[in-house]
Parts: sequence; structure tokens; C-alpha cells
Amino acid sequence: MRRRRRTLIAVLATLTAATGLSATSASAAAPAEAGTLARAGAHGPGLENCTATVCHFDVAPGTYDVHVLLGGGDAAASTGITGETRRTLLPETATAAGERVARSFTVNVRTPEGEPTGPDGTPGLDLVLGGSAPALAGIRVTPARPHTRQIFLVGDSTSCDQPGAPYSGWGQQLPQYLRKGLSAANYADSGESTVSYLDNPALFATVQPLIRKGDLVLIQLAHNDKQTDEATYRTNLETLVAGVRERGGRPVLLTPIVRRWFSADGTLNNDTALLVNGLGVDHPAVTRSVAAAHGVPLIDMTAKTKALVESLGVEASKALYLYNEKRDNTHTSANGATVYADLVRDELVAQRLVPRGLVR
Repeated sequence: MRRRRRTLIAVLATLTAATGLSATSASAAAPAEAGTLARAGAHGPGLENCTATVCHFDVAPGTYDVHVLLGGGDAAASTGITGETRRTLLPETATAAGERVARSFTVNVRTPEGEPTGPDGTPGLDLVLGGSAPALAGIRVTPARPHTRQIFLVGDSTSCDQPGAPYSGWGQQLPQYLRKGLSAANYADSGESTVSYLDNPALFATVQPLIRKGDLVLIQLAHNDKQTDEATYRTNLETLVAGVRERGGRPVLLTPIVRRWFSADGTLNNDTALLVNGLGVDHPAVTRSVAAAHGVPLIDMTAKTKALVESLGVEASKALYLYNEKRDNTHTSANGATVYADLVRDELVAQRLVPRGLVR
């Protein structure tokens, strides 16, 4: 896992140095060109549900297993799959000429299909073919087992299913690291604080009844608690933790990802970067304190993303965020979101919060 992350970082640094632009994630590439299905070997199982770029399945909200057969054409291929609101569900997978490779994953289908306060989206399940040379030979969608494991995400715009490029939340990229039998239900929502996430009936009041015994709930809220005092912030985190446990779920607290704001010495040591709000509330420190006090697993994304951004430096770290496209040092690119999702995945495994066999 460390080797793969070092490779991702190296690629980001190399591309940034060479072009001055952020790299394009293979999993976020443009949809396949016309003729994709024909190249794969025209009339494979399930392909009647597909056009050249999208496979649509008229299913009700719920959890589904997706089984795909990639490749199979006369030429080498490289195929990735996104779905619903731009979630990366399957990383780009290479196949040799004539080779067919089977892959499976589990997907959460819901309304709204993306951010909880956003538009409903398209009914059913839409799967979009991507990658540098996509080819699909077959596809099948079946209901998942009733007690399939789920990971719920409670967060803000840094982790949500962003509706439009070039934005991407790390929660939008997390599903590509999950195997069949484990799905991600991303209820992160842009602009939310701990206060609003508890107050809005479309948010925690909607998520809580869906939590089943043993489900993980990843909680990362801080970026929009700009005027939340320390006592309120602490109480809100404790309320979220208690609400998850009330349903038999397993809460996991995540400190917020850093903002890419460098100090003169080349480190991220200012309040803006490290999520200390206008009232002087140190959000990461309070989150760590709540986790320790209540025996909640902690993923210290502030420390992890700080170390990564500082190791890349001022220029190379731009590719993690939307600095080049939007002069945005808070929201991540598809590349950055993928690298940060990789950090989360590694911690879920290291802390034995999910079985190793259910992650890629």
C-alpha cells in the first residue's frame, strides 16, 4: 500500500513539474468513445442495458453487487467505471488483446444520488465507462445480501460526491478501494458544519435510521465550523458519536484535511491551513480529544495530509488541490481526492476497522 501511494505521489510531482498543470486521473477520464462495446465483443451478457458510454439499470434504491467482464476485444484495453454522481467505483484496469478480466464491486443506490441536499439525479443505477481505452464484454447487477457491510460518510465538501468537475471529494474516490461485499454510502454535503449537519433533517436525521449494527460511520466535519465555539463543537461531535452508537454502528472520527496554505518557512503552520477557526478553536485538537475521551477510533487526516503536502512542497502540492484550475487551496482535484482516499483506506485496514479482504 505504501508503494502504491509513493507511486501516486511521484506521478503527481512529475506531471506538475513537467506541465504546470494538475494530472488527469484515469478514473476521472472522459467517457468512452462510441464503439466501446463493439470492440469488446458485441453482445455480451447485460450489454442490452448499455450504450457506448453508459449502462443503465432500472433498480430501486438499495445496495447492489455489480459484476463486470472487462476487455475481450482485438486490442489491449484499459477500463475504469464511475457511477451515480461521479463516484469512482472501479479503478482503471488493463487487459491485453483478447483477454477478459472479471471484477466485482458493491454500490449504494439512493435518492438523492449524490449530496443529500442536492438534486435527486437519475432514477436507477447509471454506470459510466472510462479509462484510456475502455472495453466492456459483460455486466450483471444483482441485489446485495441483506446484511452487506456499509461505510457511511458524514462530512462536508472535502469528502462529498461533488456534482461537477474538476471538483472531487475524497469520499467520492473511496469506493474504488472497496471490494464486493462493502459499499460506501456518502452522505457528506457541501457547506455543512457540525451545527448544520445536526439541524438539517435531510442530514443526520436521515442517516441515523439507516445505520445497522456493525456499520462504520466516518465523521469529518470542521471546515465550515468557522464561528462554532469549542464547547459547541465538542458537544456536536459527541452527539454524532452517541447517535451512531445508539443504532449499533461504529463511529470513526477523522480530523479535517489541511488547506494548502504555506507559511514563509515552507510549512503549514498557520491557522488557516490547520483548521483553527476565527474563535481560536483548534478543530483537529478537539476531535482528537473527543476520540480519546470516548474510545472512538481516530484517523488523523490533518497530520497525514500536512505531512504529504509539505513533502511535495509549494509547487507539486498544487496538483492535489484545485489551485491551478480555481486558485482553490481547500478543495481537492480528482488526483488529490484519490490520494486522500488511499490514506483513509490504509487506516481502515491498519486499525482493523474493515477486513483486509474487502479492500483493494
